[in-house]
Amino acid sequence: FEVAKRVLAKGLIPIIEPEVDIKAADKDRCEHQLLECLLAELETLRPCDRVIFKLTLPTVANLYRPLVGHPNTMRVVALSGGFDRADACKKLSENVGMIASFSRAFTEGLNAKQSDADYTKTIDQACQMIFEASRSGSCSAGAFKAMYAKVAGQDGFIAALDQSGGSTPKALKLYGVEETEYSGEVEMFTKIHEMRSRIITNPKFDGSRVLGAILFEQTLDRKICGMPSAQYLWEKKQVVPFLKIDKGLEEEKNGVQMMKDMPQLEALLDKGVAAGVFG
Repeated sequence: FEVAKRVLAKGLIPIIEPEVDIKAADKDRCEHQLLECLLAELETLRPCDRVIFKLTLPTVANLYRPLVGHPNTMRVVALSGGFDRADACKKLSENVGMIASFSRAFTEGLNAKQSDADYTKTIDQACQMIFEASRSGSCSAGAFKAMYAKVAGQDGFIAALDQSGGSTPKALKLYGVEETEYSGEVEMFTKIHEMRSRIITNPKFDGSRVLGAILFEQTLDRKICGMPSAQYLWEKKQVVPFLKIDKGLEEEKNGVQMMKDMPQLEALLDKGVAAGVFG
């Protein structure tokens, strides 16, 4: 960061590239230590400073997500680090908010003896494959910052579309769907998804007044108009997606109801990150 600050002093944007060897036996531990160090160093920057990180694709997907949303981070880009293009793109697509900065994986397949037509075809294929991997994360760095700005500063409200198992029958009844109109949980959740989809796709439901929407896990797992629900909310409606993570309340005890345990919380959070939710 000492060199980065000298670059910043000249009005330029530094690209900070602390590479972790993909063959290191303790690669995962190194990456966790690196993340701690980078976050600490970011706190030494001025509010106006912006940096780009160029990092090895991590062993644990989305490890560097805290860097993506940091106010001093302009971009987090990934180096291919020795992975071939297919492997590098696959790993990149699993990391929300990261884009590629590949060298060998980009030039893979190019040959000095190729005809112009074959050379052009190879470059086109490389560009398209890497482009798709770079945009596959549902919540890019730019999208995350746009969501942050919207939630923090825009007038509006957050729609709670997160009724889960226990509250669903009541929500459907209030909506005019009687319990006789469905049989079992599968049909019940299909009915509630139809309700939510109709609300979300209505032309009057959009980001001009609705800042965000809280989704139940099963809604996150389903699609709206052929798109994953969270992606549809943001890309089509400019409504920020949130994910409901609690499992409801325990039975009342001593006049108080406590939340149920959430043993699968980490897996659910990982699912939310991969789907592009904001919170």
